[in-house]
Amino acid sequence: MPDGEGLFGFGPVRRAVSPYAERADPIDNAVDRLLDRWTGWTLARLPLHRWRLAREARRIAALEPRYAGCRMSELTALAHSLARQTLRPGGAAARAPLMAVLAELIHRTLGKRPYRVQLMGALGLLEGRLVEMATGEGKTLTAMPAAAAAALRGEPVHVVTVNDYLAARDAEEIAPFARALGLSVAVVETEMDPAARSGAYAADLTYVSNANVTFDYLRDRVALGRARGPARSRLRRLVGGVAGAGLTLRGLGFAIVDEADSVFIDEARTPLILSSTAGGGDADTLYDTGLRLARGLGEGAEYEVDRMNRQITLTDAGKARLARQAEGLTGQWRIRLAREELAVQALVALHLFERERDYIIDEGEIRIVDEFTGRVMPDRTWQGGLHQMIEAKESVAVTGRKVTLASITYQRFFRRYLRLSGMTGTGFELSGELRESYGLVTTRIPRHRPLARRHVRTVFYPTARDRWRSVAARVSFVHDRGRPVLIGTRSVEASETLSQVLTEAGLPHRVLNARQDREEAEIVAAAGQEGAITVATNIAGRGTDIRLGPGVREKGGLHVILTEFHESARIDRQLYGRAGRQGDPGTTEAMVSREDELFARFTPRLQRVARALRSPLLDGLMRRLAQARAEREHAITRREQVRMDKELEKSLAFTGQRE
Repeated sequence: MPDGEGLFGFGPVRRAVSPYAERADPIDNAVDRLLDRWTGWTLARLPLHRWRLAREARRIAALEPRYAGCRMSELTALAHSLARQTLRPGGAAARAPLMAVLAELIHRTLGKRPYRVQLMGALGLLEGRLVEMATGEGKTLTAMPAAAAAALRGEPVHVVTVNDYLAARDAEEIAPFARALGLSVAVVETEMDPAARSGAYAADLTYVSNANVTFDYLRDRVALGRARGPARSRLRRLVGGVAGAGLTLRGLGFAIVDEADSVFIDEARTPLILSSTAGGGDADTLYDTGLRLARGLGEGAEYEVDRMNRQITLTDAGKARLARQAEGLTGQWRIRLAREELAVQALVALHLFERERDYIIDEGEIRIVDEFTGRVMPDRTWQGGLHQMIEAKESVAVTGRKVTLASITYQRFFRRYLRLSGMTGTGFELSGELRESYGLVTTRIPRHRPLARRHVRTVFYPTARDRWRSVAARVSFVHDRGRPVLIGTRSVEASETLSQVLTEAGLPHRVLNARQDREEAEIVAAAGQEGAITVATNIAGRGTDIRLGPGVREKGGLHVILTEFHESARIDRQLYGRAGRQGDPGTTEAMVSREDELFARFTPRLQRVARALRSPLLDGLMRRLAQARAEREHAITRREQVRMDKELEKSLAFTGQRE
């Protein structure tokens, strides 16, 4: 339920004990969570909020001509005055004029006038809702008036997106509009030093990735240590100090989270952990020995692999053999639990984590690849010795084990914003969980123009080799007609395999994956040109706006080929959404293999039947069941993660230490 006090949680917002503004953790129970889930599901399907937003958007559109004759200075002064009025009792009446003034300023500074559906989305964001807008409907522009209105009221505003590239792109786009209002705009990038980061957060509008803002928050909590209480803060001020001195953030005021389903759902299965590196010692020998012993164990008899949950368990026979193998070894190998944990981590590294899928080797280091965004996650490591085991497996320098300094889940972090909102193209089916975990009500915004994109076909091939050969033939067919083609793959390895097949077929193309992410802007800019062929991992599946080149619209627009279904159908739809944006024509198709990992991991028995019978009806059933099972397993993982996080919080509360 809402995080206030009083009956059913409705009442004043509970502030956390902190040097800067943030909300206290919610107080709830199983009944609250069940009611929240049901409420979120129900409200998302009722049209009342959408009708109300549509009425207000019409009022704003009717007010816009009133400000067309004003000078820029008059508009700016009016925006500041109206924003202050919204803070007063009864100030809701000033919201429509404020949004009309901001819409006029956007038109003058950027040459774009927000559509009525974008005004609806902006109003929803300002109210603290999760707005679902179809891909290509202009969510970047939608966020601008909402972010500016909050900043004009003096709130710290964070526009959160999934990576540095999108944060920098969106900040650059809003900059002329913000300058006209006298607001400062800054971007937080991964490689920034602490002083630059603090300066960026001091801006009126800060564009930042979800990982960056969460880790910066954790660094602040570590810097604060135990000195967080109000008494200590008052004492510090009395002796001439500043309560928030030395902190990176200036508060968790208002957040607009772009690609919210990716941040709130897909990336919320694991906590974010801030760690330091412990001494290496005899790390090389320890992990090399673990890999050697693990390679001597047999699957089935001595260990069992659960590929769906990516877990490995030693059998009693495996534990006994490991004990015999470890005879004569020293250190951790003499301790039963320690050696079994090392052996399991070695088996996981050998059998469940693959190079070019889960990670790449860059400049002699293991770099984790985010399975949802397709991007390298710098400075991120696996915990519990797994990262070091993979380093030993790949014969790169083994780093020291990580010691946890602080950790937090996305669910817990984002609930700490005083006001939270989000926008996505695929969030409607998640409305119950979004309400339960983040307190957000989902509102679906209608399209500005009818969808002109067509899905051509879905084809299942017996083997991966058949699939790649057919994809190359299909690409050649579309390319010969002058249309651009975007081919989506799930891994770096798959993108490079397809690249080799296209090269052999004499088809010129560009590849965008974790290895080429520095060239992203250039590759995306060219992807909509006549005859362009682009092979991309999930990097191109979210947030990228592929603009059609001259003459492409008349030839049918962009053609998107999906080569492997994802664990969530939402991510498939995000890739399809690169075509047919803002009413442009476009086509999509899926060309997949029955050998794909999704089916092997989540429906292995049905996969064997489907490979034998080759029935289109059975293929479709296998896809739906595999994705449904994957979504269900991930939802269980997220709920379990939140439960464990709360239990850990209660345990640490005994010592006065949290996070």
